[in-house]
This record gives sequence, structure tokens and C-alpha cells, in this order.
Amino acid sequence: MSLAGWWLMHGRMYENLDHQLNADSAEAVQATTPEEALRTLRNTDRLPGTWSDDDLPTEIERLIRLAGLPPPVVVRFLDTRGHAVSASPGAEWLGPVTSPAARVAMSGTGEDLDDAETGDETVYRVRTAPRPGGAIQVASRVIGIEGTLDDLRILLTWIGLAGAALAGLVGWGVARAGLRPVDRLTGAVETVAETHDLDSSIPVAGHDEIARLATAVNHLLTALAASKAAQRQLVQDAAHELRTPLTSLRTNVELLTYAEEQLGSGRTLAPDDRARLLRDLGVQAEELTTLTTELVELAAENTDPEPFGPLDLADVVHSAVIRARARWPQVVFAVSARPASLTGQAGGLSRVVLNLLDNAAKWSPPGGTVRVRLSTTDEQAELTVTDEGPGIDEEDRPKVFERFYRATAARSMPGSGLGLAIVAQIVGTHAGSVVAGPAPDGGAELRVRLPSERVS
Repeated sequence: MSLAGWWLMHGRMYENLDHQLNADSAEAVQATTPEEALRTLRNTDRLPGTWSDDDLPTEIERLIRLAGLPPPVVVRFLDTRGHAVSASPGAEWLGPVTSPAARVAMSGTGEDLDDAETGDETVYRVRTAPRPGGAIQVASRVIGIEGTLDDLRILLTWIGLAGAALAGLVGWGVARAGLRPVDRLTGAVETVAETHDLDSSIPVAGHDEIARLATAVNHLLTALAASKAAQRQLVQDAAHELRTPLTSLRTNVELLTYAEEQLGSGRTLAPDDRARLLRDLGVQAEELTTLTTELVELAAENTDPEPFGPLDLADVVHSAVIRARARWPQVVFAVSARPASLTGQAGGLSRVVLNLLDNAAKWSPPGGTVRVRLSTTDEQAELTVTDEGPGIDEEDRPKVFERFYRATAARSMPGSGLGLAIVAQIVGTHAGSVVAGPAPDGGAELRVRLPSERVS
């Protein structure tokens, strides 16, 4: 801005000077002598005070001693050869006639506008115009203009420097104020990283981008805390639930090993007891395998969720029923499934349906029927699985979807207590619900409701 202001002032002042020179030349061209021309021109300029200083260039000091101080206006006549024939006092400041000015005098046409410099300083602005018998040169002193421009240059330079410094200071303050919330957020995140305290919360103030970032970090901490808690719970549950089958398995193996060691002493294990122990080992190994598989499925749902995509739940139901019939040939599966399009996890929903079918088939008597019905109502898909078993006691119904929970009547049956917990977890990720209740004709009824569109 300072540079633009200086250039504007420079151009405007010299433009005014050139207009004045044009007007002076038009008046002076009628004069017969330089002195007469000088008397017709205004003579009001004053030298700047700096010309009385002692640090003037050597050439200017020489001209001052030779011709005196430069007058405000100097008039010089040129003949048709471009030579100066007469001039008003102070013509020495103009120096020799330049080639462009001489051409104007010789041709009698055109004009020339030039600066007369002494040393490195411009002293006069000279306009050459044709006149009868040659040309006239009218020179106006520009020392005052250059002094004013120098003062303005210095002033604007300091203003520019001060403005830049002030802008830098203000910018630094604004940046510090704007980045202070980022510093607080960074400090809070570093504290969480050092302490591993995922239950801490970062304070949120305002509604700007920093507040949105802090809110997102809080959501991330909440998700991490939930994941860590689920992992810890899974490890504790696994350690607790695996201990019992492993202990039983180890006891039976040790008993069989001890029986083998006693063969030499004549003390042998009865064949029936040996067969029973071997059957128990097979059952316990199968239960341990099932429990491990279901624990892995739970961990996979917590740590590596399957992506959502469009699917038809009826296709998932039919596929799960085919697998269930192969696993439970002694049970009849009656299926009634209408198309139900939704957005979900195909693998997860297949596991939901298969776990529900396994649970129903486990409780159904040989030759019993498991009824599967899929319908759509109120933009929801409803899957109902009923069996012909003893049903679920009313006090146990709210708890059957908890991990490792087994009702009193179920403790003598094979299972880990994780199948329905997996169902509840996957249905929850689909923003759905699952409830247990009595079937109309006896037995248990498990009902799953899922939205037609996934709720994010």
C-alpha cells in the first residue's frame, strides 16, 4: 500500500508539472527574449531547505558558485541549428542542448520533454517547443517535488515497516489465540496416550471446527474404552468358562492314564467305565471346540466388524435352514419367508438365523417341528423362530441373551451359553431387537426385528 501510494503521488505531481510546463510554454513562445518570456511566467517556487545543507553533491556546489541558486523557471531560445542563442539567468543548470531538443529546433515541428540532471539529482523538467526561428525551452525546477517525494518515500517506508510489524504481531496473537484450543486438545490427547485412561473426557467449548474435533476425539475415546472393556470382559469370561471343561477334560485324561499305569498290578478299569470316560472326553472336547468357536466369533464381532451391504433376508434364512437341516436331521424345519430387503451384514445375519435354529432344534424333541417365519411390517423385517420344547421360564427370558447365562433347565444340556448372546450382539449392531417369549402352542418363541434400512 505504501509503494502504491508513493507511485501514485509521484505520477500525479509530475503530471501536474507537465501540465504547467505546457501552459508556460504556450505563453512564453510569443516572447521575443528569454527575459520577456520569464516575466510572463509565474515565479512562486521556493527552494527546499535541504539545499542550504553542507552535504550537497560536488557538481551542484560548483554550479551554485558559478550561476547561483537555480531559479524557479529558466527560459532558453534555440536557433534553427539547435544552438542556444539566448537564455534567462540560471541556464547553466540545464546543461548542453540534447539531441531530441535540437531536432525540434531544426525541424520546427514536434516537442520534447526531458529532465535536466546535475550529478545524480534531477534539477529541472525541460519542455522544448518550436517557435519562429528555432525553438524555445521552458524549464521548471523540480527540486521541491523530488524533496517532497523523498520525504514521502521515507515516511511511507517507515509506515510500511511499522504496518508489517504490527500485522505480524496481530497475526501472531490471532494465531496463538486460534491455536490455543488445539494446544489444549493436543495436551489432553497426549495425557490419554501417557496414562492410557480411556475414561477421561476432553472439555468441549463452542461450535467451531476445534469443538467438532474434540467431540470426535471424545467419541473415539468412548469407542476405545468400550472396545477395551469388551475385550477385558471377553478375556475374563473365556478364562472362567474354559476353566471348567478343561479341568474336567484333564481329570478324565489323568484317570485314564492312571488306569493304564495300573495294568501291571492287576487293577484294571472296567470296560463300561472306560467307555464312559472316553465318551465323556469326546463330549467335553466337542463342547470345548464349540465354546472356543463362539468366543472367536464374539471377538471377531468386537474387533473386525463385517461391512454392511444390501441383501434379502429371505435368502439368508433359506441358506441357514439348509445348514440346520444337515446338522439336525431328527428335527423338521417349516419355513415361511417373504422377501425382506435391508442393509446389513450377510455373514452376521446368517449367524443370527443359524444360532436361533440351533437353539430351537436343541430343545425340540425328535420328530419335532421348528417353525421359521419371516415377514415385513411397518418398514421392519420380523423373523420368528418357534420350537416344541419345554419353553423358557419367565424369570429367565430377560437373561437368556447374556453371555454364558444358562437357565437351570439348560445346565444339563450341551452348550456354552454364548449362542443367544451372539444373536443379541449382532442384532444390536443392526439397530434391531430380539426378545424371547412363549410359543402359542407351547415351547419357546424368539422374535428378531430389523429395520429395512440400517440406522447409522
